[in-house]
Amino acid sequence: MEEFLWCEKYRPQTVAETILPERYKKSFQDYIDQKNIPNLILAGRPGCGKTTVARAMLEELNCSYMMINGSLDGNKDTLRNQIRDFASSVSLQGGRKYIILDEADYLTHHMQPALRNFMEEFSKNCGFILTCNYKHKIIDPLHSRCSLIEFNFTTSDKPVLAKDIFSRVIEILESESVTYDKKVVAEVVKKFFPDFRKTINELQKYSVNGSIDTGILTDFDEISLNQLIDAIRDKNFNEMREWVSESDVDEHEVYRKLYDVASKYMKSESVPLLVMVLAKYQYQSAFAVDSEINLTAALVEIAIECEFK
Repeated sequence: MEEFLWCEKYRPQTVAETILPERYKKSFQDYIDQKNIPNLILAGRPGCGKTTVARAMLEELNCSYMMINGSLDGNKDTLRNQIRDFASSVSLQGGRKYIILDEADYLTHHMQPALRNFMEEFSKNCGFILTCNYKHKIIDPLHSRCSLIEFNFTTSDKPVLAKDIFSRVIEILESESVTYDKKVVAEVVKKFFPDFRKTINELQKYSVNGSIDTGILTDFDEISLNQLIDAIRDKNFNEMREWVSESDVDEHEVYRKLYDVASKYMKSESVPLLVMVLAKYQYQSAFAVDSEINLTAALVEIAIECEFK
């Protein structure tokens, strides 16, 4: 079946094709060359390539593997049925099988300790690769049974990665016969860096008319942001709630935008208060069941605590 989502259609199939600093790619390539991938925890922010590189390694080794999404399937029945059945059976291709537990930081507190026992019970037959955004939400016994690789990009990494992402999305746009303005594409890459998945998804969303032009840059930066600022300044709860409900802007992008424009709209003594509120709710977002409610609560507290010019 033809892939509709570009991020899946153009997902790298080898480690060499992934967009990562060379030091990470070398480590992953070494696992492939040795034909031995240990139990891994891959930690880093969303869209930075954790799941992609896990799949690429296993594809290169031609291993049997299955994927489980911890945020959707993280319950004891999944562990008892899917994981046990897969891990206990022999691979038709020979060699070890692997389970990728995507978003493993959302696995339940009951499932994580049980997973520790499965890693030991099926160690000869099956390996595990856990991906997560928040490594502290993975229990210590799992950390002790896995090698941790954190996707931390240094200042010197960022220009190289941004250039690689830009080149890759240009290839995608040309392959999809989408006309584009290079400056606009560069702005989109800069806006969402280093979330490669978000960059591709946004470009696909805005390419429905067959072109990427300057019109897409005004969506959040101008009109929408001003509407939100006015609602906060006026302490208009209904408008804030409506804005959050109707906007398709990422929660963390809102926090970042408010941080960037704080000095322009707020009295100087309120800027530190804003920073504290943003930091608190951005941290809480990792645990919030409903991100819409969390963002709305943040806006309400800003309206109450901060004074505008």
